[in-house]
Amino acid sequence: MRKRSFFGLSTPCFKYELATDASASPVAIPAPEQVTLYIKKPFKQASSTLKVGTPVQTGQRLVLNENDDVYAISSVTGTVCAMAPFLADYGNAWTAVTIKTEGNEVIDPEFSAAAEAPSLETLTRFLAAGPGEPDFAPLMDERNPVSTIIIYGGNADLLIDTSLYVLKNNIEAINAGIEVLRKATGIEEIVIAVPEESVQNYSGHLDARIQPFSSQYPYAQPLMILNSLTGRLPDETGMASLGIHFLRAESVAAIGKAFSTGCLTIEKNVTVIDKQGVKHMARAKIGTPVAALLKAFGVEVNDQDKIIFGGPMTGNAIYSEDLPLGPDTDAVMVQDKSIIPLYSDYPCINCGDCVRVCPANVPVNLLIRFLEAGQYAEGADLYDLYACIECGLCSYVCVSRIPIFQYIKLAKYELGRTLSAEEMNEQ
Repeated sequence: MRKRSFFGLSTPCFKYELATDASASPVAIPAPEQVTLYIKKPFKQASSTLKVGTPVQTGQRLVLNENDDVYAISSVTGTVCAMAPFLADYGNAWTAVTIKTEGNEVIDPEFSAAAEAPSLETLTRFLAAGPGEPDFAPLMDERNPVSTIIIYGGNADLLIDTSLYVLKNNIEAINAGIEVLRKATGIEEIVIAVPEESVQNYSGHLDARIQPFSSQYPYAQPLMILNSLTGRLPDETGMASLGIHFLRAESVAAIGKAFSTGCLTIEKNVTVIDKQGVKHMARAKIGTPVAALLKAFGVEVNDQDKIIFGGPMTGNAIYSEDLPLGPDTDAVMVQDKSIIPLYSDYPCINCGDCVRVCPANVPVNLLIRFLEAGQYAEGADLYDLYACIECGLCSYVCVSRIPIFQYIKLAKYELGRTLSAEEMNEQ
Protein backbone atom coordinates (compact mmCIF):
# COMPACT_ATOMS: atom_id res chain seq x y z
CA MET A 1 0.00 0.00 0.00
CA ARG A 2 1.24 3.48 -0.82
CA LYS A 3 1.14 5.65 2.29
CA ARG A 4 2.72 8.95 1.37
CA SER A 5 2.08 11.66 -1.15
CA PHE A 6 4.63 13.77 -2.99
CA PHE A 7 5.68 17.01 -1.36
CA GLY A 8 8.32 18.37 -3.72
CA LEU A 9 12.06 18.51 -4.02
CA SER A 10 14.88 19.96 -2.03
CA THR A 11 18.36 19.74 -3.59
CA PRO A 12 19.68 18.83 -6.08
CA CYS A 13 17.71 20.45 -8.90
CA PHE A 14 18.15 19.29 -12.47
CA LYS A 15 16.33 20.37 -15.61
CA TYR A 16 15.08 18.06 -18.34
CA GLU A 17 16.04 18.59 -21.94
CA LEU A 18 13.62 20.83 -23.81
CA ALA A 19 12.41 20.76 -27.40
CA THR A 20 14.11 23.41 -29.49
CA ASP A 21 14.27 24.33 -33.14
CA ALA A 22 17.99 23.65 -33.08
CA SER A 23 17.69 19.87 -32.81
CA ALA A 24 19.92 18.21 -35.37
CA SER A 25 18.47 15.57 -37.68
CA PRO A 26 19.38 12.00 -36.71
CA VAL A 27 22.41 10.41 -38.30
CA ALA A 28 21.26 7.33 -40.20
CA ILE A 29 23.26 4.29 -39.12
CA PRO A 30 23.83 1.90 -42.07
CA ALA A 31 22.27 -1.56 -41.82
CA PRO A 32 24.79 -3.75 -39.99
CA GLU A 33 25.99 -7.11 -41.25
CA GLN A 34 24.06 -8.80 -38.43
CA VAL A 35 21.25 -7.80 -36.08
CA THR A 36 20.31 -9.53 -32.85
CA LEU A 37 16.72 -9.54 -31.64
CA TYR A 38 15.33 -10.85 -28.37
CA ILE A 39 12.25 -13.03 -28.05
CA LYS A 40 11.24 -12.79 -24.40
CA LYS A 41 10.80 -16.52 -23.90
CA PRO A 42 13.36 -19.10 -22.74
CA PHE A 43 15.51 -20.64 -25.45
CA LYS A 44 14.62 -24.15 -26.50
CA GLN A 45 16.67 -26.16 -28.90
CA ALA A 46 13.64 -27.33 -30.83
CA SER A 47 11.65 -24.43 -32.24
CA SER A 48 8.88 -25.36 -34.60
CA THR A 49 9.13 -22.20 -36.70
CA LEU A 50 12.58 -20.68 -36.19
CA LYS A 51 16.02 -22.23 -36.42
CA VAL A 52 19.46 -21.55 -37.83
CA GLY A 53 19.14 -21.30 -41.60
CA THR A 54 15.57 -19.97 -41.60
CA PRO A 55 15.17 -17.11 -44.13
CA VAL A 56 13.30 -14.05 -42.79
CA GLN A 57 11.93 -10.88 -44.32
CA THR A 58 11.83 -7.32 -43.03
CA GLY A 59 8.84 -6.84 -40.74
CA GLN A 60 8.26 -10.56 -40.23
CA ARG A 61 7.00 -11.80 -36.85
CA LEU A 62 9.56 -14.13 -35.30
CA VAL A 63 8.09 -16.68 -32.89
CA LEU A 64 9.59 -19.80 -31.39
CA ASN A 65 6.45 -21.84 -31.92
CA GLU A 66 3.31 -21.38 -33.88
CA ASN A 67 0.54 -19.58 -31.96
CA ASP A 68 3.03 -17.96 -29.56
CA ASP A 69 1.99 -14.45 -28.58
CA VAL A 70 5.56 -13.43 -27.62
CA TYR A 71 7.57 -12.34 -30.63
CA ALA A 72 10.19 -10.07 -32.17
CA ILE A 73 9.89 -8.22 -35.46
CA SER A 74 12.71 -8.77 -37.93
CA SER A 75 14.34 -5.45 -38.78
CA VAL A 76 16.22 -6.86 -41.80
CA THR A 77 15.92 -9.35 -44.61
CA GLY A 78 18.36 -12.22 -44.23
CA THR A 79 18.96 -15.62 -42.68
CA VAL A 80 18.99 -16.70 -39.05
CA CYS A 81 22.63 -17.51 -38.32
CA ALA A 82 22.49 -18.12 -34.57
CA MET A 83 20.01 -18.76 -31.75
CA ALA A 84 21.09 -18.80 -28.13
CA PRO A 85 19.83 -18.28 -24.59
CA PHE A 86 20.19 -14.76 -23.22
CA LEU A 87 20.10 -13.86 -19.54
CA ALA A 88 18.44 -10.47 -19.17
CA ASP A 89 18.07 -8.24 -16.11
CA TYR A 90 16.96 -9.98 -12.90
CA GLY A 91 17.71 -13.38 -14.40
CA ASN A 92 14.96 -13.30 -17.02
CA ALA A 93 15.61 -15.97 -19.64
CA TRP A 94 15.15 -14.87 -23.26
CA THR A 95 16.12 -16.16 -26.68
CA ALA A 96 18.62 -14.20 -28.78
CA VAL A 97 18.07 -14.54 -32.53
CA THR A 98 20.90 -13.30 -34.76
CA ILE A 99 20.14 -12.61 -38.41
CA LYS A 100 22.75 -12.21 -41.14
CA THR A 101 21.64 -9.34 -43.35
CA GLU A 102 21.21 -9.71 -47.10
CA GLY A 103 21.45 -6.91 -49.63
CA ASN A 104 18.00 -7.04 -51.17
CA GLU A 105 15.35 -6.06 -48.64
CA VAL A 106 11.99 -7.80 -48.95
CA ILE A 107 9.00 -6.59 -46.90
CA ASP A 108 6.91 -9.27 -45.22
CA PRO A 109 3.32 -8.89 -46.47
CA GLU A 110 1.41 -10.18 -43.41
CA PHE A 111 0.93 -6.82 -41.66
CA SER A 112 -0.15 -4.98 -44.80
CA ALA A 113 -3.38 -6.94 -45.03
CA ALA A 114 -4.11 -6.65 -41.31
CA ALA A 115 -3.54 -2.87 -41.34
CA GLU A 116 -6.69 -2.20 -43.34
CA ALA A 117 -8.86 -2.41 -40.22
CA PRO A 118 -7.23 -1.07 -37.00
CA SER A 119 -7.97 -3.21 -33.99
CA LEU A 120 -6.44 -4.02 -30.63
CA GLU A 121 -5.74 -7.53 -31.87
CA THR A 122 -3.71 -6.14 -34.78
CA LEU A 123 -1.82 -3.78 -32.50
CA THR A 124 -1.03 -6.60 -30.11
CA ARG A 125 0.00 -9.00 -32.85
CA PHE A 126 2.33 -6.67 -34.79
CA LEU A 127 3.24 -3.48 -32.89
CA ALA A 128 4.19 -4.68 -29.40
CA ALA A 129 7.83 -5.26 -30.39
CA GLY A 130 8.18 -1.99 -32.26
CA PRO A 131 9.77 1.32 -31.22
CA GLY A 132 9.00 2.14 -27.61
CA GLU A 133 7.88 -1.47 -27.02
CA PRO A 134 4.27 -0.53 -26.19
CA ASP A 135 2.32 -2.74 -23.81
CA PHE A 136 -1.21 -3.20 -25.12
CA ALA A 137 -2.33 -5.74 -22.51
CA PRO A 138 -3.81 -3.13 -20.11
CA LEU A 139 -6.00 -1.85 -22.97
CA MET A 140 -7.57 -5.32 -23.18
CA ASP A 141 -8.03 -5.88 -19.44
CA GLU A 142 -11.77 -5.88 -18.76
CA ARG A 143 -11.22 -5.98 -14.98
CA ASN A 144 -9.54 -2.54 -15.00
CA PRO A 145 -10.85 -0.71 -18.07
CA VAL A 146 -8.64 2.10 -19.34
CA SER A 147 -10.39 5.43 -19.84
CA THR A 148 -7.39 7.68 -20.59
CA ILE A 149 -4.25 7.16 -22.69
CA ILE A 150 -1.30 9.41 -21.91
CA ILE A 151 1.21 9.87 -24.72
CA TYR A 152 4.51 10.42 -23.05
CA GLY A 153 6.37 13.16 -24.93
CA GLY A 154 9.22 13.61 -22.49
CA ASN A 155 12.03 11.42 -21.29
CA ALA A 156 12.07 10.12 -17.75
CA ASP A 157 15.82 10.62 -17.40
CA LEU A 158 18.22 13.50 -18.00
CA LEU A 159 20.27 14.33 -21.12
CA ILE A 160 17.94 12.36 -23.44
CA ASP A 161 16.36 14.05 -26.48
CA THR A 162 14.68 11.06 -28.10
CA SER A 163 11.00 11.51 -27.23
CA LEU A 164 11.10 15.28 -27.61
CA TYR A 165 12.63 14.94 -31.07
CA VAL A 166 10.06 12.35 -32.16
CA LEU A 167 7.14 14.43 -30.89
CA LYS A 168 8.40 17.63 -32.50
CA ASN A 169 9.22 16.12 -35.88
CA ASN A 170 6.51 13.49 -36.35
CA ILE A 171 3.29 15.34 -35.61
CA GLU A 172 1.53 13.94 -38.68
CA ALA A 173 2.41 10.36 -37.75
CA ILE A 174 1.41 10.92 -34.11
CA ASN A 175 -1.98 12.29 -35.15
CA ALA A 176 -2.44 9.22 -37.37
CA GLY A 177 -1.47 7.02 -34.40
CA ILE A 178 -3.98 8.79 -32.17
CA GLU A 179 -6.70 8.14 -34.73
CA VAL A 180 -5.77 4.44 -34.87
CA LEU A 181 -5.80 4.19 -31.07
CA ARG A 182 -9.24 5.80 -30.88
CA LYS A 183 -10.64 3.42 -33.50
CA ALA A 184 -9.03 0.34 -31.98
CA THR A 185 -9.82 1.04 -28.33
CA GLY A 186 -12.83 3.34 -28.37
CA ILE A 187 -11.00 5.59 -25.89
CA GLU A 188 -11.55 9.28 -26.66
CA GLU A 189 -9.55 10.85 -23.83
CA ILE A 190 -5.95 11.01 -25.06
CA VAL A 191 -3.45 13.35 -23.41
CA ILE A 192 0.04 14.35 -24.56
CA ALA A 193 2.40 15.09 -21.68
CA VAL A 194 5.43 17.32 -22.39
CA PRO A 195 7.80 19.53 -20.36
CA GLU A 196 6.06 22.89 -19.83
CA GLU A 197 8.80 24.98 -21.44
CA SER A 198 8.65 22.85 -24.60
CA VAL A 199 4.97 23.29 -25.37
CA GLN A 200 5.39 26.53 -27.29
CA ASN A 201 7.99 24.92 -29.56
CA TYR A 202 5.57 22.52 -31.20
CA SER A 203 4.21 23.61 -34.55
CA GLY A 204 1.19 22.01 -36.09
CA HIS A 205 -2.02 20.65 -34.57
CA LEU A 206 -1.82 17.77 -32.15
CA ASP A 207 -5.11 15.91 -31.98
CA ALA A 208 -5.07 15.48 -28.22
CA ARG A 209 -5.07 17.58 -25.08
CA ILE A 210 -1.62 18.90 -24.16
CA GLN A 211 -0.68 18.50 -20.51
CA PRO A 212 2.54 20.28 -19.52
CA PHE A 213 4.59 19.01 -16.60
CA SER A 214 7.41 20.68 -14.74
CA SER A 215 10.74 20.65 -16.54
CA GLN A 216 12.46 20.03 -13.21
CA TYR A 217 13.73 16.52 -12.58
CA PRO A 218 12.05 14.12 -11.68
CA TYR A 219 8.63 15.54 -12.54
CA ALA A 220 8.55 13.62 -15.84
CA GLN A 221 8.45 10.30 -14.03
CA PRO A 222 5.14 8.68 -15.01
CA LEU A 223 3.96 8.53 -11.40
CA MET A 224 4.63 12.23 -10.93
CA ILE A 225 2.69 13.03 -14.11
CA LEU A 226 -0.12 10.81 -12.93
CA ASN A 227 -0.26 12.59 -9.60
CA SER A 228 -0.22 15.96 -11.36
CA LEU A 229 -3.09 14.95 -13.64
CA THR A 230 -5.36 13.21 -11.17
CA GLY A 231 -4.21 14.17 -7.70
CA ARG A 232 -4.12 10.47 -6.97
CA LEU A 233 -1.64 7.63 -6.99
CA PRO A 234 -2.16 4.03 -8.08
CA ASP A 235 -1.87 1.16 -5.68
CA GLU A 236 0.74 -1.57 -6.05
CA THR A 237 -1.20 -3.15 -8.94
CA GLY A 238 -0.11 -0.22 -11.11
CA MET A 239 -1.74 2.46 -13.22
CA ALA A 240 -4.51 0.15 -14.34
CA SER A 241 -6.14 0.75 -10.97
CA LEU A 242 -6.73 4.38 -12.05
CA GLY A 243 -7.83 3.52 -15.60
CA ILE A 244 -4.82 5.27 -17.16
CA HIS A 245 -2.25 3.85 -19.54
CA PHE A 246 1.03 5.38 -20.80
CA LEU A 247 2.43 5.04 -24.32
CA ARG A 248 5.63 6.64 -25.57
CA ALA A 249 5.42 9.24 -28.34
CA GLU A 250 7.70 7.08 -30.49
CA SER A 251 5.29 4.15 -30.16
CA VAL A 252 2.32 6.26 -31.23
CA ALA A 253 4.28 7.67 -34.20
CA ALA A 254 5.23 4.11 -35.19
CA ILE A 255 1.58 3.05 -34.98
CA GLY A 256 0.54 5.96 -37.18
CA LYS A 257 3.22 5.27 -39.79
CA ALA A 258 2.49 1.56 -39.84
CA PHE A 259 -1.22 1.91 -40.48
CA SER A 260 -0.67 4.73 -43.01
CA THR A 261 1.91 2.87 -45.08
CA GLY A 262 1.12 -0.79 -44.43
CA CYS A 263 4.73 -1.34 -43.30
CA LEU A 264 5.98 -1.80 -39.75
CA THR A 265 8.57 0.62 -38.38
CA ILE A 266 11.77 -1.32 -37.78
CA GLU A 267 14.07 1.59 -36.94
CA LYS A 268 14.19 3.79 -33.88
CA ASN A 269 15.75 7.02 -32.72
CA VAL A 270 18.34 6.96 -29.99
CA THR A 271 20.36 9.64 -28.19
CA VAL A 272 24.07 8.86 -28.03
CA ILE A 273 25.92 10.65 -25.21
CA ASP A 274 29.69 10.52 -25.56
CA LYS A 275 32.35 10.72 -22.84
CA GLN A 276 32.43 14.51 -22.99
CA GLY A 277 28.65 14.67 -22.45
CA VAL A 278 28.03 15.77 -26.05
CA LYS A 279 24.72 14.48 -27.40
CA HIS A 280 24.11 13.02 -30.85
CA MET A 281 20.89 11.77 -32.39
CA ALA A 282 20.98 8.53 -34.37
CA ARG A 283 18.46 6.46 -36.26
CA ALA A 284 19.19 2.75 -36.54
CA LYS A 285 17.52 -0.57 -37.13
CA ILE A 286 16.37 -2.34 -33.97
CA GLY A 287 18.95 -5.02 -33.23
CA THR A 288 21.93 -2.96 -34.41
CA PRO A 289 25.00 -3.59 -32.21
CA VAL A 290 25.88 -0.70 -29.91
CA ALA A 291 29.38 -0.69 -31.40
CA ALA A 292 27.96 0.50 -34.73
CA LEU A 293 26.32 3.51 -33.07
CA LEU A 294 29.44 4.46 -31.14
CA LYS A 295 31.64 4.07 -34.23
CA ALA A 296 29.42 6.46 -36.18
CA PHE A 297 30.21 9.22 -33.67
CA GLY A 298 33.84 8.31 -33.05
CA VAL A 299 33.26 7.17 -29.48
CA GLU A 300 36.04 4.84 -28.36
CA VAL A 301 35.39 2.52 -25.42
CA ASN A 302 38.42 1.59 -23.35
CA ASP A 303 38.91 -0.90 -20.55
CA GLN A 304 36.84 -0.01 -17.45
CA ASP A 305 34.75 2.61 -19.29
CA LYS A 306 31.04 2.14 -18.75
CA ILE A 307 28.31 1.82 -21.41
CA ILE A 308 24.81 2.59 -20.17
CA PHE A 309 21.40 2.03 -21.73
CA GLY A 310 19.37 5.05 -20.61
CA GLY A 311 20.29 8.21 -18.77
CA PRO A 312 22.63 9.00 -15.88
CA MET A 313 20.05 8.67 -13.09
CA THR A 314 18.17 5.49 -13.96
CA GLY A 315 20.10 3.79 -16.78
CA ASN A 316 21.45 0.24 -16.75
CA ALA A 317 25.09 -0.59 -17.44
CA ILE A 318 25.73 -3.17 -20.14
CA TYR A 319 28.80 -5.35 -20.46
CA SER A 320 29.53 -5.42 -24.18
CA GLU A 321 29.43 -3.23 -27.27
CA ASP A 322 28.07 -6.27 -29.08
CA LEU A 323 24.72 -6.02 -27.31
CA PRO A 324 21.97 -4.75 -29.61
CA LEU A 325 19.81 -1.67 -29.63
CA GLY A 326 16.41 -2.71 -28.26
CA PRO A 327 12.99 -1.31 -29.17
CA ASP A 328 12.92 0.55 -25.84
CA THR A 329 16.50 1.88 -25.89
CA ASP A 330 16.17 5.67 -25.97
CA ALA A 331 19.76 6.49 -25.09
CA VAL A 332 23.25 5.00 -25.06
CA MET A 333 25.70 6.78 -22.80
CA VAL A 334 29.43 6.17 -22.39
CA GLN A 335 31.28 7.22 -19.24
CA ASP A 336 35.04 7.41 -19.02
CA LYS A 337 36.48 5.31 -16.23
CA SER A 338 37.94 8.44 -14.60
CA ILE A 339 34.50 9.87 -13.77
CA ILE A 340 32.60 6.73 -12.81
CA PRO A 341 31.47 6.91 -9.17
CA LEU A 342 32.30 3.65 -7.43
CA TYR A 343 29.84 1.85 -5.20
CA SER A 344 31.03 0.59 -1.86
CA ASP A 345 30.10 -1.66 1.02
CA TYR A 346 30.27 1.20 3.51
CA PRO A 347 27.29 1.23 5.87
CA CYS A 348 24.69 3.99 5.85
CA ILE A 349 25.91 6.88 8.02
CA ASN A 350 22.39 8.25 8.50
CA CYS A 351 23.19 11.65 7.02
CA GLY A 352 19.59 12.02 5.82
CA ASP A 353 20.44 13.41 2.37
CA CYS A 354 18.41 10.67 0.66
CA VAL A 355 15.36 11.55 2.73
CA ARG A 356 15.67 15.27 2.06
CA VAL A 357 15.95 14.79 -1.68
CA CYS A 358 13.20 12.17 -2.10
CA PRO A 359 10.18 13.65 -3.93
CA ALA A 360 7.90 10.98 -2.43
CA ASN A 361 9.01 11.51 1.17
CA VAL A 362 10.10 7.91 1.56
CA PRO A 363 12.29 7.26 4.66
CA VAL A 364 15.00 5.87 2.45
CA ASN A 365 17.61 5.60 5.22
CA LEU A 366 15.36 3.15 7.06
CA LEU A 367 14.01 1.36 4.01
CA ILE A 368 17.47 0.51 2.69
CA ARG A 369 18.36 -1.38 5.86
CA PHE A 370 15.57 -3.89 5.17
CA LEU A 371 16.32 -4.14 1.46
CA GLU A 372 20.02 -4.83 2.07
CA ALA A 373 18.92 -7.73 4.26
CA GLY A 374 16.53 -9.07 1.62
CA GLN A 375 13.50 -8.26 3.80
CA TYR A 376 11.50 -6.81 0.92
CA ALA A 377 7.99 -7.34 2.29
CA GLU A 378 8.93 -5.71 5.58
CA GLY A 379 10.43 -2.76 3.70
CA ALA A 380 7.23 -2.37 1.71
CA ASP A 381 4.96 -2.59 4.76
CA LEU A 382 6.96 -0.44 7.16
CA TYR A 383 8.77 2.08 4.99
CA ASP A 384 6.63 2.55 1.91
CA LEU A 385 8.68 0.89 -0.80
CA TYR A 386 5.89 1.35 -3.35
CA ALA A 387 5.84 5.13 -2.91
CA CYS A 388 9.25 5.24 -4.59
CA ILE A 389 9.03 6.64 -8.13
CA GLU A 390 12.48 5.27 -9.11
CA CYS A 391 14.10 8.59 -9.96
CA GLY A 392 17.53 7.61 -8.58
CA LEU A 393 18.11 10.84 -6.65
CA CYS A 394 18.77 8.90 -3.43
CA SER A 395 21.62 6.98 -5.05
CA TYR A 396 22.97 10.20 -6.55
CA VAL A 397 23.33 11.95 -3.18
CA CYS A 398 24.34 8.94 -1.06
CA VAL A 399 27.75 9.72 0.45
CA SER A 400 28.24 6.05 1.37
CA ARG A 401 27.77 5.10 -2.30
CA ILE A 402 25.12 2.52 -1.49
CA PRO A 403 23.35 1.40 -4.71
CA ILE A 404 19.95 2.33 -3.26
CA PHE A 405 18.20 2.63 -6.62
CA GLN A 406 19.25 -0.88 -7.62
CA TYR A 407 18.12 -2.31 -4.27
CA ILE A 408 14.70 -0.71 -4.71
CA LYS A 409 14.30 -2.02 -8.26
CA LEU A 410 15.28 -5.51 -7.15
CA ALA A 411 12.86 -5.44 -4.21
CA LYS A 412 9.92 -4.42 -6.38
CA TYR A 413 10.80 -7.08 -8.92
CA GLU A 414 11.02 -9.83 -6.30
CA LEU A 415 7.77 -8.78 -4.64
CA GLY A 416 6.10 -8.66 -8.06
CA ARG A 417 7.23 -12.22 -8.74
CA THR A 418 5.83 -13.36 -5.40
CA LEU A 419 2.49 -11.64 -6.06
CA SER A 420 2.21 -13.22 -9.51
CA ALA A 421 2.95 -16.67 -8.10
CA GLU A 422 0.32 -16.24 -5.40
CA GLU A 423 -2.28 -15.13 -7.95
CA MET A 424 -1.52 -18.17 -10.14
CA ASN A 425 -1.85 -20.50 -7.17
CA GLU A 426 -5.27 -19.05 -6.36
CA GLN A 427 -6.56 -19.74 -9.86
